[in-house]
Amino acid sequence: MKKNKHNNTKSTAPQLEPVRFEFTHPTASTVCVAGTFNDWHAEAKPLRPVGDGRWLKETALLPGSYEYCLVVDGEWMPDPHARETVPNPFGGRNSILKVADSPLAAHLADAENLPLKNAYKPKTQASAR
Repeated sequence: MKKNKHNNTKSTAPQLEPVRFEFTHPTASTVCVAGTFNDWHAEAKPLRPVGDGRWLKETALLPGSYEYCLVVDGEWMPDPHARETVPNPFGGRNSILKVADSPLAAHLADAENLPLKNAYKPKTQASAR
């Protein structure tokens, strides 16, 4: 009788999660992303032009929180699409990227940032004059 060599236990080690950087600049000739995930080496993660001034980079990162900047034609700047930024030691701002450990966790994190609508808010009546 052959033994089953498959191990059906799930790994508890963190897995790389897909991340997509998008940026639009109609006259940029180079766009890169530099951050704590690549020791701030801009050349390590260049975005590629996809037409109409749009730039794209798909990569994978371990779950966690990262600081980063876009480097557009040599000029460092925060990502205009970032939800959060923090001051950096150079007088500028770094963008914050939070990589969730699953699509569900990412969805829940996004939901936390949505404005709440109070379905139970009592309706006010116009006062009689």
